[in-house]
Amino acid sequence: MSDLVFYTIPLHGATTLTAVAGSPTFSLMRDHMLRWCRLALRIVLPVDCISCDQPLRTDQAPRFCDACWQRIHPLSGPRCSHCDQPFVAAAATSWTPGHTCQHCREHPPAYHRAWTLYPYIPPLQDAICALKYRGVSALAGPLAGLMIRALPPDIECDVIIPVPLHPSRLRVREFNQSLLLADRLGRFFMRPVSMTSLIRTVATEPQTALTRRQRLRNLRRAFAVRDAEPLVGRRILLVDDVYTTGTTLNECAKTLLEAGALSVSALTLARTLDSSLVPDRIWADHADRSLTGFGL
Repeated sequence: MSDLVFYTIPLHGATTLTAVAGSPTFSLMRDHMLRWCRLALRIVLPVDCISCDQPLRTDQAPRFCDACWQRIHPLSGPRCSHCDQPFVAAAATSWTPGHTCQHCREHPPAYHRAWTLYPYIPPLQDAICALKYRGVSALAGPLAGLMIRALPPDIECDVIIPVPLHPSRLRVREFNQSLLLADRLGRFFMRPVSMTSLIRTVATEPQTALTRRQRLRNLRRAFAVRDAEPLVGRRILLVDDVYTTGTTLNECAKTLLEAGALSVSALTLARTLDSSLVPDRIWADHADRSLTGFGL
């Protein structure tokens, strides 16, 4: 008993809580103290929520108030069995659960299956942009937590690979947001994460302002496999933050399959949506935002 360290903190009134260092109760005490310290600090140094600009008191995720974070909900309803594109009406899969969208029928993707978990709309869009462009890397953990919370039950893989950044962009951003997400997913799945097998060999233009045809030209032969041996005969799970047209994931999948991978699937945190697929209640919540604010 001499090696045990006990901690006692006050709760309410004369109530106190005592715990041994390293125990579950100690973790609760630590979290309780951190919340109080954070609240006290924000009285002196106010911080506003990135999404709603309201002063923060408590937060489930860094720089976001609880109210905004709780408004992030997974995609629901019928979707393409190949690329996960949402369908407008439930009738699309009523009689054919394996129904695919027109684009997948006309241009079958190289990847075996893609899962996209959330709509790319605020406040999730604000969080992803804060992570990528404002350097709020502490959001990687909560965002990965959202992915784990919404994971479909049928994901199977041997190796997880994040979509790579070109070294020139990596130097500017200083981290790869897809790798930060993949790292936490690897711990959850208990699968290795390879950050060096797939590399980006061409410093392409940003995809956000390009048409689908331009994206295809922009990314042609932009990826390469550095060491194919660990990938041969393996089921690969590609991880990225946002699915827009699927061009990046498709080019990565082609490269990995050519290197000998058994199959390639893709998992993304969010997906840009056509305005007709965004529920009216969400438009009402963000009536003051332009369409471009939703990545449309």
